[in-house]
Amino acid sequence: MTTPSAPTLAQGPAHEVQRCPPLTRTALDTSQAETAAAIFKALGDPVRLRIFSMIASAPDGELCVCDVVDVGVSQPTISHHLRKLREAGLLTSRKEATWVHYRVAPGVLAATAALLAPPG
Repeated sequence: MTTPSAPTLAQGPAHEVQRCPPLTRTALDTSQAETAAAIFKALGDPVRLRIFSMIASAPDGELCVCDVVDVGVSQPTISHHLRKLREAGLLTSRKEATWVHYRVAPGVLAATAALLAPPG
């Protein structure tokens, strides 16, 4: 029995949010609302939000899983949260030796900011 693979960036909600209009321009349809909600759900956990902000604010834009510390949870739980962020299309990852390095997926911050843009 095979397990389904994690969504790729092209399949994840963060990729789809780029097609959503700003909330202040028009009401979202059901599909757009589900897409945006998946992003907000992934970022709705305080630990996940802290981890995401650590990666987004890393000096070189990338952070090794070994550097995600002091977030109040164990390493296995950190890995779980990183997986959820990656599955939502918010992060990309690459493996280097035994460590995994994470980056914010291209376009995610701009697409999310555009969704929340004020009118005008």
